[in-house]
Amino acid sequence: MKKDLTQGNVTKNMLLFAGPMILGNLLQQFYNIADSLIVGRFLGPDALAAVGSAYTLMTFLTSILIGMCMGSGALFSYYFGRKEEGRMKSCMQQSFLLIGGATVALNLLVMLLSRPILRLLQIPAELMEMMHTYVWIIFTGLIFVFLYNYFAYLLRAVGNSVVPLYFLGSTALLNIVLDLLFVIVFHWGTGGAAAATVIAQAVSGTGLMAYTWIKEPNLRFHGQDAPEEKTSMAEILRFSFSSSIQQSVMNFGILMIQGLVNSFGTVVMAAFAAAVKIDSFAYMPAQEFGNAFSLFISQNHGAGRADRVKEGMKNALKVSMTFCIAVSILIFLFARYLMMLFISAAETEIISVGVGYLQVEGAFYCGIGVLFLLYGYYRGVGRPEMSLVLTVISLGTRVLLAYLLAPVPGIGVTGIWAAIPIGWLLADMAGILYLRKPEKASKTGPKAGPDGGR
Repeated sequence: MKKDLTQGNVTKNMLLFAGPMILGNLLQQFYNIADSLIVGRFLGPDALAAVGSAYTLMTFLTSILIGMCMGSGALFSYYFGRKEEGRMKSCMQQSFLLIGGATVALNLLVMLLSRPILRLLQIPAELMEMMHTYVWIIFTGLIFVFLYNYFAYLLRAVGNSVVPLYFLGSTALLNIVLDLLFVIVFHWGTGGAAAATVIAQAVSGTGLMAYTWIKEPNLRFHGQDAPEEKTSMAEILRFSFSSSIQQSVMNFGILMIQGLVNSFGTVVMAAFAAAVKIDSFAYMPAQEFGNAFSLFISQNHGAGRADRVKEGMKNALKVSMTFCIAVSILIFLFARYLMMLFISAAETEIISVGVGYLQVEGAFYCGIGVLFLLYGYYRGVGRPEMSLVLTVISLGTRVLLAYLLAPVPGIGVTGIWAAIPIGWLLADMAGILYLRKPEKASKTGPKAGPDGGR
């Protein structure tokens, strides 16, 4: 089921490759929304606030591992495009050991420091035990998050975006069924919701690993691969850690915003928890399209197809902007009805706060659409460090403005919401200006290798 992205119609290939990735993440987001809906409706606003804050923490910590898998995937895709199978297998083995070790270390760290972390996030006392239970259970599944994402990015790197979709879709459905069973039937509260997630993650992670090993013998790696090819660990570290830092910095900024939101009390926390789920669902297709675009760029960069890289950039921008404009209009018009999927119509204050968030941020989805494409391009041409720079600009602006504006009388939480699109737009400007300097941005040609000739 491998697909060579260096041949055929550029736009058609990108869309066909991105389609399963987008659908898979839509299913994941659908699960996240269903999880919040079940918790909000059957356990109440306090439970929704606790799970929403825990979700932000979970996203930050798992982004470290997902970023490493994403960066390694770009390297796999590069060598797949160059037809260097031995080099690719060597990268696979070393990155598996590296990311697996990082997963174990992160898991131990979080389990030991869970309460201090929650206190740092300014969790209200009435939510502390509920959230601690949820966090403690949810992080037992980190190893499965690693396994799923590692093998998903490996398969996507060789053009197979369909099989990860099958596993993600089936486990998202399993997750919802277990949520209903554990929360509504067994009355296990937020701990039940966490247990449902961990079980589903175990099925998807171990299942995708088994599929890859059994059905894709060319993607198996062995102990002799690394010494034979003498792959530079520095190369793997640069790609893995640059992408990991980018993803974790992005989500650390969101975590800092969550801490600021928590200081406004349970009403704003509950509104933010619901609105963020809607928000993530809305722009997620643009995010996954950016990830697919990155692998398209990486394969063609490795194959020396500069013409397809250039054409892909133009066509990807048209596709992403068309989608983002349409979604911005829909979110702006239907924000109140979307909030009422999670919150009872009687909770008018929570709904009002959530609508404010969605209408401010949702009007600027084109900004984040461009940013996802810039992330994908720089990662695909072997410059993951530039993606990190853009993330720092975006998140630094967002956090700084949020903390400056939120205490101002008459602005309050609206300042937090407004800071987000401002950060996107400033990062877009920086990325586009750098892109227009070919003497610096394009010297990562196919002959230079993924180290960008350095």
